[in-house]
Amino acid sequence: MTAHTQVRPTGVERTFGDDEIIVTKTDPRGIITYANDVFLRVSALTENDAIGYPHSLIRHPDMPRAVFKLLWDTLEQRQEMFAYIKNLAVDGAHYWVFAHVTPTVDVTGQVVGYHSNRRRPDPPAVAAAAELYAELRAEEQRHAGARQAVAASLALLDEKLVARGQTYEEFVWELTNKANP
Repeated sequence: MTAHTQVRPTGVERTFGDDEIIVTKTDPRGIITYANDVFLRVSALTENDAIGYPHSLIRHPDMPRAVFKLLWDTLEQRQEMFAYIKNLAVDGAHYWVFAHVTPTVDVTGQVVGYHSNRRRPDPPAVAAAAELYAELRAEEQRHAGARQAVAASLALLDEKLVARGQTYEEFVWELTNKANP
């Protein structure tokens, strides 16, 4: 199986060290332009299978599309975003990350890509994110069209965050701070 064929999740979880950071850079369309050795090892990719391909190649089907819509909308506003993400390695294993994604701008102020650093998340934060994401995915699956699914999932996310009196960023930081008191 190559990195660019349909990968089925195996249910096997992979992790990486607390002292390791996964780093990737992409162009403005999300095409990988740089991947460090930790990314390659954890995702089970070779450099040739990563560079020049969409970052979505590691998208796990458990991840709600609404979270990625929120990510891209935030980046388009030239803002950074922190998120808990479940990724899919090309061998079918999955791994969770606490991601920090930022726009990269050139000297003229043009966005020329994105930079993402990912750390190993704490299990309680993963459990809380996974619970919310399962609800969002279930909402997405109730809709036949992708646009309607994402819109409905975003509406549910907004409803849940409003009920908590939080933004998504505040939700993420609450999970992070609970895990690291």
